[in-house]
Amino acid sequence: MLDPNFAAKMAVTLAGGAGEPGLPPVDLITVCDTAHARITDATGLVAAQALPPPEWVDREAWAAANAVSLSRLLEPITDRAGQDMGPLAGPLRAAAGGLATAEAGALLGLVAKRVLGQYDLTLTDPDVPARLLFVGPNILDAAAKLDADAGELLTWIALHEVTHAVQFSAVTWLRPHLAEILEELLGSLDVEVDWGALLKLPSASELRDAVDTVRERGLASFLGPARGDLLDRLQARMALIEGHAEWTMDAVAGELVPNLEELRAALDRRRAERSGLLRFADRLLGLDLKMRQYEEGRAFCEAVVALGGPELLSHAWAEPETAPGPQELADPEAWRARVSRA
Repeated sequence: MLDPNFAAKMAVTLAGGAGEPGLPPVDLITVCDTAHARITDATGLVAAQALPPPEWVDREAWAAANAVSLSRLLEPITDRAGQDMGPLAGPLRAAAGGLATAEAGALLGLVAKRVLGQYDLTLTDPDVPARLLFVGPNILDAAAKLDADAGELLTWIALHEVTHAVQFSAVTWLRPHLAEILEELLGSLDVEVDWGALLKLPSASELRDAVDTVRERGLASFLGPARGDLLDRLQARMALIEGHAEWTMDAVAGELVPNLEELRAALDRRRAERSGLLRFADRLLGLDLKMRQYEEGRAFCEAVVALGGPELLSHAWAEPETAPGPQELADPEAWRARVSRA
């Protein structure tokens, strides 16, 4: 299985060190408490239990938390490696775990220097408490590079992450529903060793075809129809979650972030000025897909509010059946008609 300790250490090394967290530029607990109250007023979502306390952490602590989450997520897959290989099963499982550890460390290392905040939730293990993480060295560094007020930037980040905390606390079906989709998707993946493929390097044309396919159709292009449907459902739910957080931030940030427009413009420049290598890494990691989820989900929420106000949008959280499907995200009118009939 994946070794979270080694993956986290590898990530920190690739990120250039843990970084000096310093101190939050404003009182973090007060910022999150204020965000929580404003979010509840704007969305009507009432948390069923107390939200996790905010934590001001360095890159090492962030990487360690995410390495543990990845380990729990990938454990069913790495445990199935080599299950039909008889006496070779043990060595193959160990090799799969080593490969997963190296890949996790590399991926976390690419993100660790850039991530600002995270609502860390282990979907597949409800016994693991959620965490609300703010990566101090990255926030302070971003504020300096953007020439932005660090307190306003921290407030902006808190609005997004606290919205996620409120979503998962208030919408009681959300966590088990996503876990069910994810477990079904991961459980349907076969772990097989194709020795022929391992011994054969892909041609340049095969590599180009694979890159073009992922760019045009996403990861679903490598899954069967049933698995592709599962991935579409998962992405639709994530688009709602991320888009709703974006809409909520806009709805409540006015009084809390005085220089909102300037900050948003600076953050947009930060995304646009990434190097070609980082943009490639975004596509490889699926972060470009996350940005499309922000945009698509936010556009859906804005359109629904224009059609029927926040009250209509609240129906998206009533139960899994009323959440928008993949096609309805681009057609809010169709979603409203379906929900009205229901």
